[in-house]
Amino acid sequence: MRIFVLILFLVFFGFSAYSLDRTDSLITVLKTELSRKKIYDDQKELRINNLKKELEATSRTDLNGQYIICGKLYEEYKVYQFDSAYVYTQKLLNIGILAHNTARQNDSKIKVGFLLLSSGMFNETFDCLKQINVHLLNDSSKLEYYAIKSRAFSDLADYNNDKNYAPYDKAQAIKYADSAIALTKPNTFDRLYYMGNRQVIMDQLQKPSVYYIELLDHYPLTLHQRAMVATGLSYFYAGPFDQKTQLNLMAIGAINDIRSSTKETLAIFKLGEQLYIKGNLDDAYVFINQAMDDAQFYGARLRKLKIGAVLPVVADRINVATENVKNKFLVYLLSIAVVAVLITLVSFIVFIQLKKLKVKEKIIEEKNAELERINDKLIEDTHIKEEYIGYFFNVISGYILKLEKLKRSVERKISIKKYEDVLVSVNEINIKKERETLFYTFDHVFLKIFPNFINTFNSLLKKEDQIWPKDHEVLNTDLRIFALMRLGINDNETIANILEYSVNTIYVYKMRIKAKALVPSDQFDQKIMDIKAVDILNKS
Repeated sequence: MRIFVLILFLVFFGFSAYSLDRTDSLITVLKTELSRKKIYDDQKELRINNLKKELEATSRTDLNGQYIICGKLYEEYKVYQFDSAYVYTQKLLNIGILAHNTARQNDSKIKVGFLLLSSGMFNETFDCLKQINVHLLNDSSKLEYYAIKSRAFSDLADYNNDKNYAPYDKAQAIKYADSAIALTKPNTFDRLYYMGNRQVIMDQLQKPSVYYIELLDHYPLTLHQRAMVATGLSYFYAGPFDQKTQLNLMAIGAINDIRSSTKETLAIFKLGEQLYIKGNLDDAYVFINQAMDDAQFYGARLRKLKIGAVLPVVADRINVATENVKNKFLVYLLSIAVVAVLITLVSFIVFIQLKKLKVKEKIIEEKNAELERINDKLIEDTHIKEEYIGYFFNVISGYILKLEKLKRSVERKISIKKYEDVLVSVNEINIKKERETLFYTFDHVFLKIFPNFINTFNSLLKKEDQIWPKDHEVLNTDLRIFALMRLGINDNETIANILEYSVNTIYVYKMRIKAKALVPSDQFDQKIMDIKAVDILNKS
């Protein structure tokens, strides 16, 4: 049976290789379709707008014409947007009342029931369906009525998920499913789909549904039907050895939901849940977040609650994973630094040996030039580190002395029970002034290392766009951002944290200055990094 399903996917969906190896490619296709989602939605909106224009052009006395067009609008909206679909069910109902057409009134109420159920309003769904006299329905309407009622009880059983109410709900779901199946014709989509759905309700999931497979293999399905069948078939592959196939089916369901602009959907949420379980946190978050967007757009209240319970958990896991990656990166960075030192040491030894042996003057000159550049870089880096290590040592020592003084003062005031004076002592600490002092000292140390930084920086800009510190400033914010970059701090978030700005503000500062630069934007950062330190300038 598995081989049969694999061949089915190969032929029907046009993908090469076996389905067990296709999950990544299907995920890639799904991401691509997500980027094209607006295109599909715009196409649907165009169809809807055309139908609305057609409805406006229809005479008010032409109740039959109005009913047909409102029915088409309902079909466009029913899995796309709850509120709009509900509006047109009410119009259908009113037209049925005006025409004294009981059959159309009942059909309209069945459509209302479908929408209420899709939105997660169980009580309202059952109340709506109770208003319908089943004996007055034709077979087509009865089929739709029983199918909705079966789904309502099935969804309610899943929602309750207990030993008291769920068994009754499930029994009712099976009963109405049987009633719906009895009204279908052999070898039709409805017969096979509801037979497969009955297996899902009864938890007969040990073997893949031959009904769903038959539909996928031999029937020309719409995009929405294909999504429903693929999603239904995925429930049959929950075992540990079938997870790849289950993911493939969910991805296929989600892809076709996007292409059909279906917002009342389950596939992409279930896919996100399974990817989360498998540890693919990034894709899981993207898909579950998309499921939330779809549920909010449609107006599926119950589904929003379910997704809302899962989404924060996934986000937390991503944060933890990100922290782990950062820690690993620090370890790798330290390892690279050690390797770099060893490489530098080996290069130096090789250089000495080559010099002693006087091997080929050209080679010696080239190595000398290379080592000269490396040495300059090391001198510059060493000088920067020495200056800032001393700077931070002095700053930290000063803070320790302040803390020690504060500690003694607080202990003394507590010992003599002057508690109000303790708060006064604490309030004497001026954080704003301390930060200004920090920036002031940083600026002086930086310009001590890079005395030509301001002049070189402004040489990259037109005269009218140049940035010079004011009389009371050493460096201003613009200059300080690029000073941090010259020290190797390129991450916007890190710069934002140091300067107490938002990441977006730092990004805007950078882009605004680069846009005015005399050199291309992609070369501006390198020009900044090429600014020499004081020792290198003196040497040259």
